[in-house]
Amino acid sequence: MSGKVLKLGIPKGSLEEATVKLFARAGYNIRIKNRSYFPSIDDDEIECMLIRAQEIARYVADGVLDAGLTGKDWIMENRADVEEIAPLVYSKVSARPVRWVLAVPNDSSIQTVQDLQGKRIATEVINLTTDWLKGHGVTANVEFSWGATEVKAPKLVDAIVEVTETGSSLKANNLRIVDTLMESTTRFIMNKTANQDAWKRNKVDRLVMMLQGAMAANGKIGLMLNAPKDKLDEIVKIFPPGKKPTVSELSDSKWVAINVILEEKLVRDFVPDLKKVGAQDIVEYPLNKIIH
Repeated sequence: MSGKVLKLGIPKGSLEEATVKLFARAGYNIRIKNRSYFPSIDDDEIECMLIRAQEIARYVADGVLDAGLTGKDWIMENRADVEEIAPLVYSKVSARPVRWVLAVPNDSSIQTVQDLQGKRIATEVINLTTDWLKGHGVTANVEFSWGATEVKAPKLVDAIVEVTETGSSLKANNLRIVDTLMESTTRFIMNKTANQDAWKRNKVDRLVMMLQGAMAANGKIGLMLNAPKDKLDEIVKIFPPGKKPTVSELSDSKWVAINVILEEKLVRDFVPDLKKVGAQDIVEYPLNKIIH
């Protein structure tokens, strides 16, 4: 151990569980105790702090934290001057980006961004919304929403800007999407001064490599099987185009062992065909990380 420490912000709230699981797959075990904002991690060179994703970019920019995980949306909302090290495409629901959208009641006359001139809009992202409207030459009254934004239109406001992954909550509240302001994914960010520290940057690069490896393994499995050597070409053609399986000799010179990484959802389509051409001892196994 070097005696040095990387101060890392972990997003509290909706991304908290997904982040802890991602770190676990990457080989870092984070333990969060009740009512504690300082989780333990099994790496003495990392000090974690739980902070709302909305605030992490600001604390990283100010140097209170060396690094953190937060959305591209919150970097823009805070207008934070940080170093974006890598995108980490994961969320509380899926691996799809989240979207900040302009939504209005189904029966609203608002059809385009230009129809917002002089209107009232509720949102949690004041700066992001204001900048977007300015880019379209529109001036509107943008007010901060403390929550339950979907229920505010049309009684309190004309429109809302809200984040969504599936759009189901908007539909449930009789809202329709007029436009998308931006798509956002999680980013690993660093303070610009910390980024110039060779030890901290090396520590971050190693951590990010493992996190990206864990994400690359998501939805994939390893497949091992034994096959007659004279059926090898036939078997390789069964796999998706571009796949280059590892082929090893067995003690019986007429047989080979084949190892390949596949999308988990495709395995059910391949295994019966592999068996049909003579493959035996087919074993599917889970993957934690794939380092490209």
